[in-house]
Amino acid sequence: MIRLTVLYNLPPGSDEALFLRWRLGEHQESNASMPGVVTTDFGRIDEQWTTAGIQPGAPYRFMTVADFADRAAFERAFLTQEAQDKLREDIKKIDNPLFLVSEILISTQPEA
Repeated sequence: MIRLTVLYNLPPGSDEALFLRWRLGEHQESNASMPGVVTTDFGRIDEQWTTAGIQPGAPYRFMTVADFADRAAFERAFLTQEAQDKLREDIKKIDNPLFLVSEILISTQPEA
């Protein structure tokens, strides 16, 4: 499985409530409908853990995660010209994004 993780902030002066309406609605639907997406999550980062313990705030405010079945599915969904054109428009709403692509080597679901 391939996981795309995007960490980001909002540009200074942005309306967070307006952003959340877009991100939780239209944009979440768009992410979930990408071909090959297994799951996609969005979260607000409230704190960070360091060797000094829990710290208020964090370098990033939001995180998006999208899992794809394999590298080919990720590339078909995310690396096409159409997807990259849409990405260029979408990232105008965010600031300082960090895109991480990882290969999930093991995933364990806790027993119920």
